[in-house]
Amino acid sequence: MSNKTISIASDFTEIPGARYYSDGDFPGEEFRDKFLVPNFDKFDKLIINLDGTEGIATSFSEEAFGGLARIYPENQVLEKLEFISDEEPDLIKEIKKYIIEARTGKNNKTSEST
Repeated sequence: MSNKTISIASDFTEIPGARYYSDGDFPGEEFRDKFLVPNFDKFDKLIINLDGTEGIATSFSEEAFGGLARIYPENQVLEKLEFISDEEPDLIKEIKKYIIEARTGKNNKTSEST
C-alpha cells in the first residue's frame, strides 16, 4: 500500500462548513464520508493538508475526524492520519484531541447544539 494526500482546500472546499449535511454546504460529515472512510483501508497513511481554507470550524473537525474514530478504533485513526498545517499548527493538536475523545462523547454535539 501507499500514502494518499488529501487537501481540504483543493480536494473538498476552501470554505468548510459545520458538522452535518443538514447544517449546509461542505460539512465535516460529508468530508468524512467522501474522503476519509473510502480511503481508510486503501492506504497506509492518509496525509490531510489543512492549509488553504478560510478556517476550519470546531464542529467540522470533530465530525470529520472524531467521527472517523467512532467508526474505527482511535489508535488506528491516530496511526493512519497525518496532518499538515503550516498556517495553523495548533489545529493539529485540537483534531487529535477530538479523535481521542470521540468515543466518550465529550465533544460530540447533537444537531440541536451545533
